[in-house]
Amino acid sequence: MTYSVKEIYYTLQGEGAHTGRPAVFLRFAGCNLWTGREQHRASAICRFCDTDFVGVDGPGGGKFAGTEQLVSTIVQLWPESSLPNVQPYVVCTGGEPLLQLDTPLIDALHDAGFEIGVETNGTIKAPVGIDWLCVSPKGNAKLVQISGDEIKLVYPQVEKEAQPKCFEQLHFKHFFLQPLDDAEREENTRKTLEYCLKNPQWRLSIQTHKLLQIP
Repeated sequence: MTYSVKEIYYTLQGEGAHTGRPAVFLRFAGCNLWTGREQHRASAICRFCDTDFVGVDGPGGGKFAGTEQLVSTIVQLWPESSLPNVQPYVVCTGGEPLLQLDTPLIDALHDAGFEIGVETNGTIKAPVGIDWLCVSPKGNAKLVQISGDEIKLVYPQVEKEAQPKCFEQLHFKHFFLQPLDDAEREENTRKTLEYCLKNPQWRLSIQTHKLLQIP
């Protein structure tokens, strides 16, 4: 399989349960809920994405024929000075990573010693072998992956299918609400904080990478 990758870079995980953890981010190109082009945003299933996943022109990006070169690129970004008990961590994201992430790549990353995290919109069933699965549901998109390690819901969303109460009975270890980052970000943050205080099953997730101005 040829993998289309927008970018690969080393940074800190900025949100969710692993906030602050060093990781190599593998951002796949493409998504099934939006083309990534502004002229299509208004008619897209997901209209609030803040990520550029179009093309393969980002740092470390490109077309990778098979797993060998892709995994090698990821390995080279992990610091050589890591202690033996610090397991390398890669976050597969997008776009929608499950359009491309497959068993051969999962096996190759494990063989290279990496723990694998995935950030998905939940519309595609996850393959076996993922070590940490984060699902971020989007309104108007049918949720297929109804279990995992964390659910991270952007809040508020207008669709009735995307309200927190719709997900509270699903099989996740952690439940996060993340303020919608748009022109009303401050008000969205206030609403998210208020909801978490009233509904303590949910925890607040802040995009700390934006506050720190890191990738």
